[in-house]
Amino acid sequence: QVQLVESGGGLVQAGGSLRLSCAASGRTFSTYAMAWFRQAPRKEREFVAAINWSGGSTYYADSVKGRFTISRDNAKNIVYLHVNSLKPEDTATYYCAARGDTGNNYGYRVFYQYWGQGTQVTVSS
Repeated sequence: QVQLVESGGGLVQAGGSLRLSCAASGRTFSTYAMAWFRQAPRKEREFVAAINWSGGSTYYADSVKGRFTISRDNAKNIVYLHVNSLKPEDTATYYCAARGDTGNNYGYRVFYQYWGQGTQVTVSS
């Protein structure tokens, strides 16, 4: 069992930056693929970024490429999402997710077993 707790969200002006963190419990964190999804009001939850178990491979939605960076610290059981050049359309609740790493399907939420409660990011224009 893995428990995930997100933090770091907030209100920021367009063009600003935040660092989202996801702290994970459990001794098997380093074997899990980790991802960030987001959900805006009245919209489906969508993939943002993912990272494999070692941190050696990362994946991004086209809408955030070049602006967001996912990373992980397996010694601390934490995954980060650095969000830069924020736009009003990035406003959403951001969720951390975890799954056993099978080497594929990183962008599909159906494959993720564990979810955090989310952290709100609001970008003002």
